[in-house]
Order: sequence, then C-alpha cells, then structure tokens
Amino acid sequence: MREPPKNRIALDAIKAWKITAIIYISGLWLLTIGTGVAIYIFDFPYWVTMIAVLISILSTYFFVFVLPALRWKRWRYEIFEQEIYIQYGIWVMTRTLVPMIRVQHVDTKQGPVLKKFRLASVTISTAATTHEIPALNEEDAGELRDRISALARVDEDDV
Repeated sequence: MREPPKNRIALDAIKAWKITAIIYISGLWLLTIGTGVAIYIFDFPYWVTMIAVLISILSTYFFVFVLPALRWKRWRYEIFEQEIYIQYGIWVMTRTLVPMIRVQHVDTKQGPVLKKFRLASVTISTAATTHEIPALNEEDAGELRDRISALARVDEDDV
C-alpha cells in the first residue's frame, strides 16, 4: 500500500470547523428549547425534554470538540507531477488519486468563517467529480491552485 500523503491542512482549520459546528449546533439547541417550551405549554411529560437536552449536549461535545480535531488529523494531500493524492476520513479512510490529465479547472473558495482565519479551500474539478482540499492558508491555497493548473496544462499540451 502507498505511503500516506505528506502535506497537512492548516492547523487553524480546527478553529474554523469548531465555529461552523457551533453555528449548526445552535439550530439544534433552538429546537431543543422549543421542545421544552412546547412541553411546558401543552403539559407533556418532562422526560422528552430531558432526552432532547441530553442529545443536544452529546451532539455539541462530539461535533464541536471531538470531530474537528479528528478531521484535521486525518486530512492530508500531496501534489505530484502526474497526480493529486488526497486522504481524508474518520471511520472510513478515503484515499483518492486524481490524474492531472483529468483536471479541467481548479478554484479557490473562501466563506466568512474561513476568511476570518485567512484560510481558503482548493477545489479540483474533473469531468466526473469535484475534489476539495479544505482550509489551507490563503497563500498556500493560491500557490497550490496555480501549481495544479500549471501541471494540468502541461499534461494537456503533451497529449
């Protein structure tokens, strides 16, 4: 089996993923609070609220504190002249090889949370799929985009 890729994504990805998780989990907490209010108004059993609170607490712990660090530890990538090697996953490890000859275009994208930490993601599009290398430093993402683009163009010219 092949060695894992050498390059890691930015360490600030953990912070960005935690903030994103907090945004999504806050919706769960609003739903939990709404359930508690509805149960109080309509005089349903309180154990339903306790289960909702327990689920919210466990979800908050897992998605905010555990999952971002695990994702960061597993995310790796490496760029070769002929291919892009991407590895990610927590329970199921996915290793993907994208041939340079198949790359159609490369983009960088940056949402508000990534922008706060000066991070960007690189998306690599082929005819069939789109692959993403998330949460790289802005400068690294730009350089990586340009490098992949140049390597894909060289392969295209050789054909």
